Amino acid sequence: MKTVLITGANGFIGSFITEAALSKDWTTWAGVRKTGNREYLQDPRIRFIDLNYNDKDCLKQQIVQHRAQYGRWDYVVHNAGLTKCLDYAEFDRVNYQYTKNLIEALQDTGNVPDKFLLMSSFSAHHPQVKTRYGHSKQQAEQFLQSQTNFPCMILCPTGVYGPRDKDYFLMLKTIQSGWDLTVGRQAQQLTFIYVKDLAKAVVLALESPLTNRRYDVADGQVYSDAQYTQFAQQALGKKRVVRLRVPIWGLKLVSVVAETIARCTRKASTLNRDKYEIMKQRDWRCDTRPIETELGFHADYNLQRGLEESVAWYRSKKWLK
Repeated sequence: MKTVLITGANGFIGSFITEAALSKDWTTWAGVRKTGNREYLQDPRIRFIDLNYNDKDCLKQQIVQHRAQYGRWDYVVHNAGLTKCLDYAEFDRVNYQYTKNLIEALQDTGNVPDKFLLMSSFSAHHPQVKTRYGHSKQQAEQFLQSQTNFPCMILCPTGVYGPRDKDYFLMLKTIQSGWDLTVGRQAQQLTFIYVKDLAKAVVLALESPLTNRRYDVADGQVYSDAQYTQFAQQALGKKRVVRLRVPIWGLKLVSVVAETIARCTRKASTLNRDKYEIMKQRDWRCDTRPIETELGFHADYNLQRGLEESVAWYRSKKWLK
């Protein structure tokens, strides 16, 4: 039986990766802070560990003690990270430095796993997107790829959506309220991956004999922003919406205001100047042929089916009426 560590296991994506690992009957360790929310980690088979990524010496000691008591992790899925923060320097500290500390701690203690999988982002490689978030992810990738005798995989998903997500949920909530807010005059070309399909890709990457690969992950289709709204309306049963197209400069203004408010309230906002650089881009097409041919990955969900299942979950949890 394989043993896997999943960092950031209590997050949106991490909780589904945890469920996928349990479905394989792997001994599953969830890397979660002791104060972290465990709402979606209720399976009694889950084992918990609170790793100190900030202090490498402490982290090394934790890994040594863990191996002495429970054995080595066969797989490590490093999913922990920040997608928004008040101080952009936090992106580098958490997304890059913490990753570096974990990799070096595993090496220094002789606990290199059979496969180390880094969850990155397609936005980190978009030729026209330059963000602090993307830069921090690129740094982590580059450090990982520079290591020798360290079997690894890197997955770069596009827009990840599904039950438990709060970002795309806001878009659904807006559409249910009767508004369709789009940005810019030119239509966007969008790509998505349903969270369950992403978890499926993680398992395939871990079980594959291949190493030292980086894959973009999407469902293989390209959607316009109008198609997203159409599928969302169908899933919500919303026949009519008021379409409002916001100019790019308007989005930037709103992003600056939202970030300013966030700094005043000391609560990170989903919309900020860093996210603006992502949202203003028109073309999010990516190449899924490598992961399809090399790992045999094929998505089970297209956008229409994924939104229908997501809306059903949001309604079951009273997030949506």
